Amino acid sequence: MSSTIQRLLAPVLVAACLLAAAAPAGAFRLGGAPAPVAGNPADRLDDLPADPEEYDRATHCSTTVRPGMVALVGWLGRNVRGTSWGTYRCELWGPHEASLHAENRAVDWHLDVRLPADRAAGRALIDLLLAPDRTGLPHALARRMGVEEIIWDCSYWGAGMDEFKPYSVCFNKLGERRRHVDPTAGHLDHLHIGMSKAGAAKRTSFWAGAGG
Repeated sequence: MSSTIQRLLAPVLVAACLLAAAAPAGAFRLGGAPAPVAGNPADRLDDLPADPEEYDRATHCSTTVRPGMVALVGWLGRNVRGTSWGTYRCELWGPHEASLHAENRAVDWHLDVRLPADRAAGRALIDLLLAPDRTGLPHALARRMGVEEIIWDCSYWGAGMDEFKPYSVCFNKLGERRRHVDPTAGHLDHLHIGMSKAGAAKRTSFWAGAGG
């Protein structure tokens, strides 16, 4: 982990460890509007126009290497606890409907929510991605990087959302948490991060600027 990001995430990790110890079992929650994070890399780009917060659906399978995806995996490897479980899987759900993995626009990052240190690292990363910058731009680093989707701990966030919602795999029709949830299907043993087409193409401000 780089020394700059390590210093940045340290206080968030401490708070996240306390939350992990106290939090009941259930879907991940932000616990209110994300607070600004001192030293957020997005702050260095606040004089640039805000990248749009948009969601690009995947429609087909493509093994094309996405430079922004490669850059994101590299950034995670340098700055965040955990390891990559890969980016590409040909997952088709129906005609013209697919997982972001199918277009090689998502990474599964191994962090196990059942382990306190991993849970703290995952929460710190999510807090950083979704924090406002010093001008108040919501989800600033996610926008700048082109992150459009996060799935972790039976919870889902997509571009434009203010809060995580329950991930359907983990809950029954009454909204009750299932007793036995496959840890991979429920994203308990990894954090899924999906990118927009611009982010995956490395055409967003973070990758074009000093941040990448």
